[in-house]
Amino acid sequence: MKPLRQQNRVVISYVPRVEPAPPDHAEKVDGYRDVWLLRGKYVAFVLMGENFHRSPVFSVPEAAQRWATQMRQQDELDEE
Repeated sequence: MKPLRQQNRVVISYVPRVEPAPPDHAEKVDGYRDVWLLRGKYVAFVLMGENFHRSPVFSVPEAAQRWATQMRQQDELDEE
């Protein structure tokens, strides 16, 4: 029987880009706190400290907002 996962596989983790502000050409998505429409894809910008952390691109706004919520929760845990 084959193992379900590949052993010794490198885990790729996303490191958020740090930006001073969301770009001017990004449009805020109504109904979401942190989601912006950028080149037809949804991106979350979360203000952490003095900078915004940018998410990877998502095809649905709910996913981008979930990412932003997780980033906020992680930041709160790191502060404790």
